[in-house]
Amino acid sequence: MRICHITPHLPPDQAANALLPFHLGHWSTDSGDEVVFAAHPAATENHQPLPGPVEWVPRRDRSDALWIVRKARGVWQALEIVRRVDPIVENVDIVHLHSNGLLMELGARLARRHHKPTVLTLYGTEVWHYERRHPIDLFTRAYREAAAVTFYSDRLRAQAQEIGLHHRDTHVIYPPVTKAFSWSDDRTRRAAREMLGINAEHVLLNVKRLHPLAGQRYAIDAMSLIIDAHPNVQLLICGSGSLQSQLEARVQARGLGRYVRFMGCIDNDALATYYAAADVFLLPSLLEAGPTVALEALACGTPVISSDNPGGLDLKARFGRDVDIVPVEDADALANAVIGFLNNKRRADTVTRDLIEQELRPTTVFGRFQDIYVRLANDVEK
Repeated sequence: MRICHITPHLPPDQAANALLPFHLGHWSTDSGDEVVFAAHPAATENHQPLPGPVEWVPRRDRSDALWIVRKARGVWQALEIVRRVDPIVENVDIVHLHSNGLLMELGARLARRHHKPTVLTLYGTEVWHYERRHPIDLFTRAYREAAAVTFYSDRLRAQAQEIGLHHRDTHVIYPPVTKAFSWSDDRTRRAAREMLGINAEHVLLNVKRLHPLAGQRYAIDAMSLIIDAHPNVQLLICGSGSLQSQLEARVQARGLGRYVRFMGCIDNDALATYYAAADVFLLPSLLEAGPTVALEALACGTPVISSDNPGGLDLKARFGRDVDIVPVEDADALANAVIGFLNNKRRADTVTRDLIEQELRPTTVFGRFQDIYVRLANDVEK
């Protein structure tokens, strides 16, 4: 079987819609399939090796202030997408579309032209910020014409149905958690802290792109109260992004320089050491669908405190007491939850470990996608 993944991102981008197609491509080639990609280039040129050829499609330049110039560049990009992607789509059996944007939407039209079945995977923002576009709504057409649609969580699918995005063939497939993220106990936690040079008694961790929706500012604001109760504490923030200078200034303005460390963008596999070192993982995001980082933390035995975003509530329903929920955008509530946890620290329950092993490891997740691919390919042959 020949599979084309059309996605806005690929590693080194850390977005979910970069990591999933990357992993699916490797697993498909390991099982004997052929894979090709179409994606936008990453911000850096340090692209990771892919299991198949990739067509890099330049991003649209929106910087020009003149409306007519922006429109002209949009038309140019659309023509470039068609020119570069059409020959790929014509010669594959399945087209797997990821997220949204012009690349995915035109890829869906090209698949339709060549009678290729499509799988559309939605990660969150496509649903949270959905609105019908008139007169041309390429995203809704791609959604309705997909042979199958997969969602990153139950609540994301429920939200799609609530806003009118109905489909006859939908699946909830949670993000895979690779074996790099394995259960850690007190001994491995001490070893991880020694490796990272961490001497604090209590370690809090956040792993997200530094973006307004990630809510790191609330974790920073919570630190003053947390320090009053537990002075020997550190918050590690792993990630990079447009808000870094603002968040660093926020830390300095509050006199938190010795308590908050910005670790930068950490390689995905290397993150396992940070999860193992942490007492608790903080997810103060304003919006989440299926937060992979929280699942990775739980796989390492590290409990999670999340805001009541949809993804956090979804995790709470699945993992019970290993996920604590606080109101979104409420630094005091987050601080009090952290203080309560640090007063009675513990690792995650073995029930959580067993659930991850049974449902979220790559073999199971890939098997669910592979079942969809095979069914669609068989339907075409009929």
